[in-house]
Amino acid sequence: MEPRQDAKKIVVTTPVGHVGARVVQLLVQAGVRPTVLMRDPGRLDGAMREFVDVVRVDQGDSEAVVRATVGADRLFWVDPPALVDGDPVAGYARMGASAARAVAENGIEATVFLSSGGAEKRGGAGEIDGLARTEELLDETGANVVHLRCGYFFTNLLTQLDEIRAGTLSTPWPLDHAMAWVDPRDIGEVAAARLLSDAWSGRVVQAVHGPRDLTFTEVAAILGRQLGHEVTPIHLADNEFRELLRSAGLGRGQIDGIAGMSAGLSSGFVPENPRTVLTTTPTTLEAWASTSLR
Repeated sequence: MEPRQDAKKIVVTTPVGHVGARVVQLLVQAGVRPTVLMRDPGRLDGAMREFVDVVRVDQGDSEAVVRATVGADRLFWVDPPALVDGDPVAGYARMGASAARAVAENGIEATVFLSSGGAEKRGGAGEIDGLARTEELLDETGANVVHLRCGYFFTNLLTQLDEIRAGTLSTPWPLDHAMAWVDPRDIGEVAAARLLSDAWSGRVVQAVHGPRDLTFTEVAAILGRQLGHEVTPIHLADNEFRELLRSAGLGRGQIDGIAGMSAGLSSGFVPENPRTVLTTTPTTLEAWASTSLR
């Protein structure tokens, strides 16, 4: 089935990311032919190519982003990691400026932005401060926008897979600190629903909290049950965590950005959106781990 000639043009960034890939799949299944922006089009699944229009774009190049979004009605925007920026906060803000310029110059009617819990602080949350600046830049356009304030991704655990399999889970977060944990695929479903809906307008903040809040102690216990062996949670003091990042070759700005998230959100932070039926998504950590950690 070919898309209708009057169908809305939807542009999607990071289409092979944990969230973006789900967004693209759902849009295609809904009969939409999205335009996907990629720095490396070769990473796109070959089976998906006949259903999308691919444009090679570096999201930090605002001129290129504006050209690639001409005629767009809807935009799904993710600030990709700013690998060339020593300061991730400034890097995310630079990406956000590209999005805001495209929205303003091309009259894009609605944007769904992948933000994060903690952006509402507007400062003191490490690299999330860059997402907060992107929120502000998009708000300043006056166009319709949804800020998805997401919880801690299950997929962050994949970076520690070897450690988890060996029986420990290290974290700078206090072990008894409960926070939202979410499957990125579920975020993609919320984002796709917003992109396809005409039932909202203005500035909307929608949290995506996953099924329930979890502490790292609870997470370690869940992972242990799924893997069939004990996983012991280990708390890393701020200086220990920073030294670990430094030994991995990260620079000061990157270390401040990463360490600043747990330091800024683990004491006294209350999300702007409370947990409700609107913010709760279905996939449990148990279900995700049973298929992702084997």
